[in-house]
Amino acid sequence: MSRSTRITDPSYELMDDHDGLSVIYRQHGFPCPLVRWHFHKEYELHLIVASSGKVFVGDYIGNFNPRSLFLTGPNLPHNWISQLAEDEVVDKRDMLVNFTDELFEGGHLIFTELKSLAPLLERSRQGIEFRCPDTLEQAQGLMQQIADSRGVRRLGYFLILMELLAACEDYQLLSDITAPQLADEHNIDRTNRAVDYIFSHYSRELTLEEVAEHLGMKPTYFSRVFKQSTGRTFVEFVNRLRISKSCELLADGDKPVTDVCFESGFNNISNFNRRFQQLKGMTPSHYRRLAVQRLTEQNRAVG
Repeated sequence: MSRSTRITDPSYELMDDHDGLSVIYRQHGFPCPLVRWHFHKEYELHLIVASSGKVFVGDYIGNFNPRSLFLTGPNLPHNWISQLAEDEVVDKRDMLVNFTDELFEGGHLIFTELKSLAPLLERSRQGIEFRCPDTLEQAQGLMQQIADSRGVRRLGYFLILMELLAACEDYQLLSDITAPQLADEHNIDRTNRAVDYIFSHYSRELTLEEVAEHLGMKPTYFSRVFKQSTGRTFVEFVNRLRISKSCELLADGDKPVTDVCFESGFNNISNFNRRFQQLKGMTPSHYRRLAVQRLTEQNRAVG
């Protein structure tokens, strides 16, 4: 298995470096020990600044690129896996801001303006990806100001950023299932080994029985544990992973749809088209046209 498709050691992450601070800023590259399938009590504002790959938030599987921006709520499992060439290293891939409910629960009693952020925080419990190019450009600048500042100044930039995101109307809610149903450390650890194996083999025919045997579990028991942890049945999860791969291929070039179908792990075009329509609400060709159109609009906005 290549480094770019491996999830390692999913766990509850205990952040013990708050040091009395309301807002924690971190940045790291890839690969990095912090890159793993995990969850924690803090909210996480996560900006990708380099590389592309797969994002997992709750039961959601999607793609990320430079300047992708996400907000995840407390205890919502998440991970970002870059797809890199062998031995490629990214020195700075992620810019992160973590904060807890206590910041706003206590703060709004004194500063009533903070109540305006409540809808944003509630949405984040499903995970949010922000899409507006102008918002993303401003957010990246504010993240850098957070990184470069300390104390009250950092808190000020953070609140400006949160107000910006609360006003953004171009966003996507990600997970259909929220943290209380998914944040079980024991199940998530066992399921990680299954996801790891699925990542290695989803481009070919793959059965639940094969994965269960790999884990030394009975198929019926594995099926139940997997759904409890991911919010999806085994077949649903594999199909969503394959459709996510096909979306990446469709958006990245003009490869024939038939080639996209087989490279994504489907074994016939009719099944691929049916699954794609079911999950995306459109044909693969229509998706490609929209992806090209959106990319053109984003380039114009940035230019």
